[in-house]
Amino acid sequence: MFKVVNWMIVSRSQLLIDLLDGRWPQEFLVKLTKAQPSSMAKILANEPIAIVLFDLSTIDLQQVYQLQRLIEREYSSIHTVFINFPKQLDTCFLIHPATTLGVFYADTSLTEVSHGLNDIMKGRSVMPQELLRSLMDNDNDNDTEQLTIREREVLHALLSGSTNLDIANQLFVSESTIKTHLYRAFRKIGVSSRGQAIAWAQTYMHEIRM
Repeated sequence: MFKVVNWMIVSRSQLLIDLLDGRWPQEFLVKLTKAQPSSMAKILANEPIAIVLFDLSTIDLQQVYQLQRLIEREYSSIHTVFINFPKQLDTCFLIHPATTLGVFYADTSLTEVSHGLNDIMKGRSVMPQELLRSLMDNDNDNDTEQLTIREREVLHALLSGSTNLDIANQLFVSESTIKTHLYRAFRKIGVSSRGQAIAWAQTYMHEIRM
């Protein structure tokens, strides 16, 4: 008997959801569950989802990071795919080698995404070559889990109660750059919230202070 595969699309764009719902279930013979970021965890707990597709054009990266971490911790059999992946930011921290099967940039057409999903269903992973090279370079670093100097500076600033905008002004960079540094640092030190990062820094800051 044919077994229906369950996919989930996490997006705030009803237009995209309607478009994909009218296309993918017939194209791939899957059941497509639609979810808002806030409802994803509840649905995962009650439905046998095989692949979660995140629409990064409509979800804050911090939320995606936290949802990806939830999947890594509690649903090892679920894989993730990112669509509308931003080129302009260093968002490699979202990608987990054990769970991420596909990454599609924002300028990728739906037809190209469909071709990629066909490859994913055949057991392959699909990622842009430059992104793969970046991930491989990170893997070849001598100590990839060590915090960078900038990540240390940002964590140190958290202890003073600074906002992301405050830190950005102090370091003469954009607020989005500070967010990226924080998310990368969160993954390295194993936390998923600002409060946890502050607690970690209060305990271990003497080890990372420059």
